[in-house]
Amino acid sequence: MEIFKNEYLGIIASSVVIYLFIILAIRIFGKKELSQLSVFDLVFILLISNAVQNAMVGSNTTLAGGLLAAATLFLVNYLLKLLAFYFPAFRHAVQGQDIMLVYKGKMNAANMRKARFSEEELMEAIREHGVSSLKQVDLAILEVDGSISVLSEEFHHHTTRKRKTHKVITKEMQ
Repeated sequence: MEIFKNEYLGIIASSVVIYLFIILAIRIFGKKELSQLSVFDLVFILLISNAVQNAMVGSNTTLAGGLLAAATLFLVNYLLKLLAFYFPAFRHAVQGQDIMLVYKGKMNAANMRKARFSEEELMEAIREHGVSSLKQVDLAILEVDGSISVLSEEFHHHTTRKRKTHKVITKEMQ
């Protein structure tokens, strides 16, 4: 029984180390990759998961070993989310902070370099939000989850129109 206990403790320890390594690697390589998966990124994720599987469970291919590794990952994920919720400094260290890319129609070149965002990628994100020109953007922010929030005067009007009641829209159309 002692061998099984050590083997299972090894699975737990390896799973925690791999989990923390993947978080660190994503943090180092940038958050824009989180929201913009290309074919290369998808293949990379599939290969990484396959590559680290053996590092987590070793030669243990039993159902118990797989369940233990999965349970460990869920538990570590839960604990890190709790830490992030209760300790903002920890959250900022792990997730980073949002980055302002555009302010009042002007691109922030330093922040674009910091986020490793090209002008073409930014313009694509802006167009996805229904804005055709950088000059129309009041604020564009790369969020901690890798998404880009774009606020513009055109966007505000568009949102306001959607919120009006049917009667008001009917009056405006006449």
